[in-house]
Amino acid sequence: MTSRLRLAVALAAAMAATGPALAEGGLAGAYLAGRQALTQSDFRAAAPYLSAAAAEDPANELLLESLLISHVSLGNIQAALPIAQSKLEWSMPGQTAHVIVLADQLERRAWQEILDDRDSRNIGPLVNGLVNAWTQLGLGRMSEALAEFDALAAVEGLGPFALQHKALALASVGDFEQAETLLAQQAAVGLGLTRHGVKAHVEVLTQLDRHQDALTLIDNVLEVSPDPVILALREEVAAGRVLPFTVVQDPAHGIAEVFYSVAMALAPDGAQSPALVYARVAEHIRPDHVDATLLSASLLEGMEQYDLATAAYNRVPRDSAAFHAAELGRANALYEAGRQDAALEALEQLARSHADLPIVHIAQGDMLRRQERFAEAIKAYDRAVDLIETPSEAHWVVFYSRGIAHEREKHWEEAEADFIAALDLRPDQPLVLNYLGYSYVERNENLDTALTMIERAVEARPDDGHITDSLGWVLYRLGRYEEAVVHMERAAELLATDPVVNDHLGDVYWAVGRRLEAEFQWRRALSFKPEPEEEERIRRKLELGLDAVLASEGAPPARMTMNGH
Repeated sequence: MTSRLRLAVALAAAMAATGPALAEGGLAGAYLAGRQALTQSDFRAAAPYLSAAAAEDPANELLLESLLISHVSLGNIQAALPIAQSKLEWSMPGQTAHVIVLADQLERRAWQEILDDRDSRNIGPLVNGLVNAWTQLGLGRMSEALAEFDALAAVEGLGPFALQHKALALASVGDFEQAETLLAQQAAVGLGLTRHGVKAHVEVLTQLDRHQDALTLIDNVLEVSPDPVILALREEVAAGRVLPFTVVQDPAHGIAEVFYSVAMALAPDGAQSPALVYARVAEHIRPDHVDATLLSASLLEGMEQYDLATAAYNRVPRDSAAFHAAELGRANALYEAGRQDAALEALEQLARSHADLPIVHIAQGDMLRRQERFAEAIKAYDRAVDLIETPSEAHWVVFYSRGIAHEREKHWEEAEADFIAALDLRPDQPLVLNYLGYSYVERNENLDTALTMIERAVEARPDDGHITDSLGWVLYRLGRYEEAVVHMERAAELLATDPVVNDHLGDVYWAVGRRLEAEFQWRRALSFKPEPEEEERIRRKLELGLDAVLASEGAPPARMTMNGH
């Protein structure tokens, strides 16, 4: 079959799946519709429109590349393959086509084909070099594979990655001594600390009967991140089990690890679309690569493709040690998609099946708090705190979150205790400093302490409008009105449409005698739909003036004396 015929068949199949939907608008606008959908990361909508447009203009490089990205982002490598093959046969540039063809070759374990393509493959020097090395191993040529890894290690900037994969290759053929030496070197410079990297090193150490060293490695990781998957791994090591080396079981798995590593490197830099392509290909090469599946799901969630994210999370099997992580992600995706009841039901089931994991109860508390179901949230946080034997710095957020729920339920003593506990764990956390300080201001107590706390919070986050508002408000409550004006005006710049900030600025203007500006800010606050109770109070201020409202509340007037105080 010629490349043009193969492409035509592939495009016809894609169009047939959603033909009626396309027929409504005709083919003339298919390109624009597809590009618009792709811009919004709506891959399901983009693929059929772009297929229709490509059928009209099959030599359009940008169009074919966009179609490839849509298919791969959907995880549909088979649909992308004939398009990628056609692009390469027509000498069209682009890394995506090379990645897709390679994925197909790896699925078939067509090692000689992969080797034959090494000079024409264009996926970047790191990926090309690692693929070449793993391909030699796939052909049974260990010496050549090691030589390829060593040659890549000599390239500036690529050495650590090459040596890490060399270690995986050695471990995959049972040379655990040399593998551990290299893995230890990578750990010393901070590489290999992904979940997969830690798992590989631990499995190698148990193969060498170095269980205590494996436990030390795990405990060092757990100090930074209390990952339940690593905790489960620790239980196996503590029981003295010799763990089989599962991270890379054949050379194709090694290349899947390459793609996963690239996806992990791209994701934090905001390159979501390229990261998703590499993560999807890693999944295709190795369907049991749970971490790649979780990464794909997380990227889709970040793109607001919640249905696709939910489907990805659902692919993690129930018996996986990472099942709880998938369910937490699925619950969040459901919530963001507007399916709050389904999200809470997922967390309730998880809280029953994984009742020993604090993170599950924390997530449940967070979701209930988002729905302002504070009493239920407190119970979930209580369960989490009960499971935390010795709170570490990372647990400050649990006490902070429970403190907010207590404060909203008007349990002030419990809320204050939680905020103080959070600050004991992380003394300079600006969110806690601000919340506790602002609460003191609203309660009109400990104002000097509140000022110190809020000033520390502002120093940490000078461009946070809410914290800047808190500083202006505590100065207002202390009667330092002129100082308050500067900070409240800054807060209003940062949060121009916030009703509370504009209301506060009005009060501060009133206090320094700028009555017309005060009334303007109060009216502005009303236009941003404040809470009903606050709306009523603002209207009373506009009608009677701030001093009269304060007098009716039993408070002194807010105005400067002739001496400026």
